[in-house]
Parts: sequence; structure tokens; C-alpha cells
Amino acid sequence: MTGQLRIAGIQHDIVWNDRDANFERLAPMIAAATAAGAGLVLCTETFSTGFAVGDPDLGEPEGGPSSQFLVAQAAEHGVWVGGSCPEVAVADGDDPRPFNSFVLAGPDGTTHRYRKIHPFTFAGEEKWFRAGTDFVTVEIAGLRVSLFVCYDLRFADEFWQLADATDVYLVPANWPDKRRHHWRALLQARAIENQAYVVGVNRVGTGGGLTYSGDSGIVDPMGELLATAAHTESILLADVSAEQVADTRDHFRFLPDRRRAADLTPPPAVAHR
Repeated sequence: MTGQLRIAGIQHDIVWNDRDANFERLAPMIAAATAAGAGLVLCTETFSTGFAVGDPDLGEPEGGPSSQFLVAQAAEHGVWVGGSCPEVAVADGDDPRPFNSFVLAGPDGTTHRYRKIHPFTFAGEEKWFRAGTDFVTVEIAGLRVSLFVCYDLRFADEFWQLADATDVYLVPANWPDKRRHHWRALLQARAIENQAYVVGVNRVGTGGGLTYSGDSGIVDPMGELLATAAHTESILLADVSAEQVADTRDHFRFLPDRRRAADLTPPPAVAHR
């Protein structure tokens, strides 16, 4: 039915820098999600390698093995499948760094790419990954779906920019256990602020000296948790509806009251002596 979709989040562990092992682990989980009626399945950030910053050989060609896996899974099950992977753009100058590329593959073989705008400088991601520059919103089953990755979640203004044209935000992540309460709070905040669904899918397990607690969640336009996961591999499922977004925004008319920073006058500088 147009305007409605069941979304699955695959909260999974990642075998460090072993694409084939991760493909083997993920394939039955994707199959189980689609058997449960999911029309869109979201894996984590760097689902095929882990967040292996510091590895100069991490990148793969655009349309390489990770993307091919997503395309094949989407075609096999007749659904949308996404996750992020390190991709080196074709014919893109002399910069060898890959993008942290969120690839969303459709059942007809089409792919959409969002390149993570905010490399995680706290972990040195900018030294090994290039920053993207463009937002991406895809229409799926009558829903407007906007793509972000992990650290982007901290930058509310960019979610705001897309709110008027978004029903669902997708956020795959490798968010460490040490800041798990930030992750959970920000997922709900982005949903409440923008009166839209937020699907946050985080990994579990260990990698690169860090522990990941999962805490994946699907949040509705009022900030209510529709599905959550704890600290083990899990499949989250929730039904989302464009009508629910529209009804929430019509009943609580908060978005039209939002003032853009460019329209406001900054305060004058005050000299203190």
C-alpha cells in the first residue's frame, strides 16, 4: 500500500575487515527480515568491514563487493536493502580516500548513495575518509526517506533542512558503548524535532578496541519507541506511515514556527573592560 512500509533494522556484529564473512552472516538475517514482511532492510554503518579507520587498503571501488552484496540481496528478496561501506569514487581526482558511502539498493537494481557529510574527527575518520557534500532523499512506497550516517545524528540543523520533504530518516551507525546514552537521546530528539520517523541501527560486539552496545531503535514522529534492541544481534521491525507523519504535523503545527538562522539578527558584540 502506498505510503506504508515495514522497515527492518539488522543489529549485527561485524567480523573485522572480512567482507565475505560479514556477507555470510548478514544474508540469513536479511532473509528473516523479509520473511517477516519488511520492505526495507537497514544494516549498520561499515557493515562489511567495521569502522577500520587507519587501514589504507580499506576502500573498494564504487559498485564494489559491498554494494554488489546489497544489490543482490535487494533483487533476491524484492525489497530495499541499505548500509554504509567505504567506497572510492570513480574518476574523482587524486584523493585516494574513500567516502563513507550509504548505499541504498532497490529491488529493480537501482542504487542511491549518500556520502557521510561529517567524518568523525574525534576518531580521525577525516584522515582516512573524505566528506560528502550532498543530501539524499529517496521516495519508497510513497514515503520520503532521507539518508544519514552515525555522527551526522549530532547535527540537528541538517535534519531540519530536510524535514519538510522527509517522512523517515535512516541512520546506520557504529556508535560506541561509552556514549550510548547520547545515541538513544539523539534518535528520539531528531524524531521529535522533525515530527518524522527515525530508524537508527547500530552494531554490537567489539572492533578496533571499542565495544558497541547496539541500542538500535525505530522512533515514531512523536518520539515514541516502536522497536528497540539491547546488546545482542537482533532484527527490529516496525510499520511506518506517511499518513502518520502528515497527521502529526497537521495536529501539532510546530514546523511552520521554525525560524531559520539566516532570517535572524545576531546579537551585537559587547565589549567588557
